[in-house]
Amino acid sequence: VEKPSCPPVVQRSCPPVPKDTGRADRLKGKVVVGEVEKLYLADAETVYTARVDSGAETSSIHTRNVKRFERDGGNWVRFEVPVPGTSGEEWVTLEKEVSRRVKIIQSAADEAERRVVVELQFAIGNHEQVAEFTLADRTNLTYEVLIGRNVLRDVMLIDVGKEFATELPKSYRNKTQTGDDA
Repeated sequence: VEKPSCPPVVQRSCPPVPKDTGRADRLKGKVVVGEVEKLYLADAETVYTARVDSGAETSSIHTRNVKRFERDGGNWVRFEVPVPGTSGEEWVTLEKEVSRRVKIIQSAADEAERRVVVELQFAIGNHEQVAEFTLADRTNLTYEVLIGRNVLRDVMLIDVGKEFATELPKSYRNKTQTGDDA
């Protein structure tokens, strides 16, 4: 009898960006973003409209069917993220190693909520980064992705008077998008 084995993990990354595509204005080396930005999520190969919120410590993404499991002795999680523009009818399944768990305390809730945190690669404008995201049910919220201070710190500045201050490279914009201006 052969020992069962897990299928190999597919690692996706942002495709190389030519220097002359995409736009992200910079001030003293930091990317200037508006309160709402387009975000390319490499693992799902999709473009979301994300809310930038300096009041949130950790970034968050809308997920469902979050299931924890063990792979090669490590803690992993399988979850689904929505395909933008499908009104929640299509979802992409992702698997990631668990970075940590956090306790979220919201002013509207009576009790703290425990969430799984994973690292995801993304791009805003021509800026690419890997950062931690909590997996959350954001069904009743306007935006499926929230960008918090963990992404902003040391690399981005917010111009709250702007929306879509950056522009994704064309190779990212051809992916599934949300919003009327997609």
